[in-house]
Amino acid sequence: MSTQPTQTNSKSEVRGVFSSQEIRKVGTGTTTRKTVQKTFWFVEQHGDVIECQPLNTNYVPSGSKRKITMDELIAKFSPEPEFYMNAVFPKMQELQQNVDNGDAHRKNGESFAAEYEYSRALKLDTENVRANFGIGLTYLERGDTAKAENIFQRLVKLDAAFEPEHKHLFNDFGISLRKNKMLAQSLQYYRRALELTKNDENLYMNLARVLLETKDIGGCVENLLLALHLAPSHEPSLKFLAWLVQKQLVPGDKMDSVKAALQQTHVEAAPQTEPIG
Repeated sequence: MSTQPTQTNSKSEVRGVFSSQEIRKVGTGTTTRKTVQKTFWFVEQHGDVIECQPLNTNYVPSGSKRKITMDELIAKFSPEPEFYMNAVFPKMQELQQNVDNGDAHRKNGESFAAEYEYSRALKLDTENVRANFGIGLTYLERGDTAKAENIFQRLVKLDAAFEPEHKHLFNDFGISLRKNKMLAQSLQYYRRALELTKNDENLYMNLARVLLETKDIGGCVENLLLALHLAPSHEPSLKFLAWLVQKQLVPGDKMDSVKAALQQTHVEAAPQTEPIG
């Protein structure tokens, strides 16, 4: 997150708070009256793309973003530079600092200090993706699956949690779910991700890893083949398949497809102690 408190940056890209107004009719008949509802938005431009996100009651951007055109911005929104610099920008900085502190404590193994900082961030924005992943990973790292379950239920409802910018945290969280034997949650997590993106071979491979743990070998192999359909040279999936062959776990009706995938890249079923990941 940039720390430049301006409505535009050096490249003249918009970044700041804007307001929109909507006139609504309240009441019926002779009691009908008009009211004006004012909504504040955080607007940020990236190249040709302009996104707006509503502010929550704590004055930080929260919730779903939507794309608008420059013509819409000019016609329907009014800049609020003083509100941005005096109220919104300081809260955004506070939120960023809380999350950064939480990340630093978690990296140092300071679990309870990390939880405290992430909790402070979530008081400002319950939908903050980094804070939710951070506190969820903190709970999983110390084996507190009951608290992790609450965070999991929140994360699977957030589309933003599965966006490319959060991929590293997303992967760490899914792996931690599996390693904590939260297999049903892990399956739901990866399937939710695949609802939003179908072109990530790592998602199919990670889902296959969970399906192996649940003894669904057929589903495991199917997802590895889907991963290799997207990326025929995907090394983790190839090694995983080779391990399944070496352990004689591949169902007979899938063996031809598995051999074809391995032969395509000349991978042999070399002995391994366990599948990748």
